[in-house]
Amino acid sequence: MFTTDFAFEAAIATGIIFCFCSYLINGAQRESEKDASGGNALVETTTRPGPHFDKSASKNVTALLGKTAYLNCRVKNLGNRTVSWVRHRDVHLLTVGRYTYTSDQRFRAIHHPHSEDWTLQIKYPQHRDTGVYECQISTTPHMSHFIHLNVIEPTTDILGGPELYIDRGSTINLTCVVLYSPEPPAYIYWNHNEAIISYDSARGGVSVLTEKGDTTTSFLLIQKAKPSDSGQYQCNPSNAQPKSVTVHVLNGEHPEAMQHGGKAHHCCSCRVYMLLAAVWILRT
Repeated sequence: MFTTDFAFEAAIATGIIFCFCSYLINGAQRESEKDASGGNALVETTTRPGPHFDKSASKNVTALLGKTAYLNCRVKNLGNRTVSWVRHRDVHLLTVGRYTYTSDQRFRAIHHPHSEDWTLQIKYPQHRDTGVYECQISTTPHMSHFIHLNVIEPTTDILGGPELYIDRGSTINLTCVVLYSPEPPAYIYWNHNEAIISYDSARGGVSVLTEKGDTTTSFLLIQKAKPSDSGQYQCNPSNAQPKSVTVHVLNGEHPEAMQHGGKAHHCCSCRVYMLLAAVWILRT
């Protein structure tokens, strides 16, 4: 009897110890899994549940005069709210959701399903369109993000113009500069007396070097200038108005105006020749 009771109690004690150990092991596993997912838990607790702007994708815009501009506003967690665009200059409501609320047909709301981007399109922007535009979320009170549009018109200039006087036999160096362009022109070509200059013509000695950047510069070099090289030269950037200069190739004459042309000619000569030397080195 004593032996049977002792065996029964030992079995119960063993079961209790087993359950207790299992509880500790399972608890340790749960804590381990909790620690492993701690990063995600932190993200979930710090993520803003309501609508908010993604300012990294909702930036100020610089647009070319007459070239369609796009003002983007990215809203996360919008829910059942709506996004509107308001022009600050006259507090004019332009769009609500995907609908346009202005008689000016240059403005249009763009939004694709399942996208977080709400875009205001402005066709043929003019200087008067420069200013602040408000992207607004219909919360209470409403939330706003302001985007500034700057409409610019690139300008073209030929250094030393409008007239240049060059000695016969010297090098004609025309320097065309494109300013205030948000992007470099796709191309620049030169005209002489309204005809496009061919750089591989029988005349020879004609070359062009173009540096693209915030300010784009195109150098037209014509070696061993001749009287037939006189006339009107025009620089034609793809994204700006053309600019002209009149070149006079002289046979030993030295008019007073030549001093002005000479200054313009020499101001960039060193830079041009250094660039040409670099190009020659790279080719060889």
